Amino acid sequence: MTLELKQVAKTVGAETHLYPLDLNLAKGGINVLLGPTQAGKTSLMRIIAGLDKPTAGRVLVDGQDVTGVGVRERNLAMVYQQFINYPGLTVFENIAAPLRLQKQPEQEISKRVKEIADKLHIAHLLQRLPGELSGGQQQRCALARALIKRAPLVLLDEPLVNLDYKLREELRSELISLFATGDTTVVYATTEPQEALLLGGHTAVMHQGRLLQFAPTLELFNSPASTQVAAIFNDPPMNLLEATAIASAPGVAAICMSDGSVLEIAGRPLALSEGQSCKLGIRCNDVRLEALTGPGVSLGCSVTLAELSGSETYLHLRHGEVPLVAQLSGVHEVAIGSTVQVSIAAAKAFLFDTQGRLLSAPMETR
Repeated sequence: MTLELKQVAKTVGAETHLYPLDLNLAKGGINVLLGPTQAGKTSLMRIIAGLDKPTAGRVLVDGQDVTGVGVRERNLAMVYQQFINYPGLTVFENIAAPLRLQKQPEQEISKRVKEIADKLHIAHLLQRLPGELSGGQQQRCALARALIKRAPLVLLDEPLVNLDYKLREELRSELISLFATGDTTVVYATTEPQEALLLGGHTAVMHQGRLLQFAPTLELFNSPASTQVAAIFNDPPMNLLEATAIASAPGVAAICMSDGSVLEIAGRPLALSEGQSCKLGIRCNDVRLEALTGPGVSLGCSVTLAELSGSETYLHLRHGEVPLVAQLSGVHEVAIGSTVQVSIAAAKAFLFDTQGRLLSAPMETR
């Protein structure tokens, strides 16, 4: 199934939920809608599903205009973050419900229920009621009921958000496996950059009702079109430092930061003239405590906060008036108020113009 949105917009009263956007989803693959709360992800999904009608624009399915066509007349399946099961029906009957509406033969229903239950590891629970299941098992039941329809379009609106970490990891892996055949176009909404990277496919970054960028997920991660995209697609957000272009040798871009530190970036064409302002972007996991082993800068910073998160440590730093966050592997005991020396490698640097548009991304990540 091909699905294309043309200048789709949505307003409710004086509020704009979606600004006009064009989006051509990747056929037969996973399309991630990534953005913070109230980015417009659910509003867009409801329009795709036919639950809501756009204020403007068109929705095309296989080239046919289906704008305003209701959800009951569309061949799709949808799962919300608040999963719903019929409490008075067994797991088997919950999963079988869509096939019974289609008046499928009993033998076909039994076969397909067992197949999808096996794939989602709930075959041993088919005779139980939803109230007898754990949260993860109930979500598997809701997913199975949606997937058993074999719809060419599946919409998943943060379907794993209410589950614990281990269950989320398990179900995400199962979903990737289920959709690996390329028979289904999937739209998956999430607020988490890491989830988008794990799912792969294509990602649409959204913010406050606007579509900022749509591209293959890894390409988008490696070359965010703007500082806004970079902030959304990094957790913690990418560090941004003010800088100014200075005279440099041919083939070498040189920028001077606010403290006078000079960073030389070789081998990248840059449309920066001497004296032009820009922004240096560096991911938190590329701010290192180790000494430089190649071109880059070393900055003295004071520690304002140290956070331990599982096997990682987040150091909140201040270099003069400039805040920085360093994401370090392992557990590090660093006293608040102490001074540390951090390094930023030129090979890891992103450069943006003063409007936040990408000028240059690390060559090694392309």
